[in-house]
Amino acid sequence: MTRNVNVQYVGFKAKELGREYSFIVRQALNESTEYTITIGNEAFGPRRVRFQDAPEICSLRLHRELAAFEDHPPQAHYRISEMDLDEFISSHKPSSRKYPYKPKDRSDQ
Repeated sequence: MTRNVNVQYVGFKAKELGREYSFIVRQALNESTEYTITIGNEAFGPRRVRFQDAPEICSLRLHRELAAFEDHPPQAHYRISEMDLDEFISSHKPSSRKYPYKPKDRSDQ
């Protein structure tokens, strides 16, 4: 993706089978293109993604498409796949915090 590209999240529409997220991609010379990315309702079920994560998931997908096609993807509409969701979930898992120091043994007191 070139530096002269600006991706702006516009909003979403709730549809019967999912949510449709809209983005405007502005390029140099006042050229702009609208893209929509759909996430099926099943993605928001228990132990899946949160509604507030959806714009980021869609933005990541759009940025991948822009990078793969030199800022001119062949389609204006994409659908989030199970693979997209799995990648997002695995990259955003909370890390298990490990303490750098072992707690003091209180039995000596």
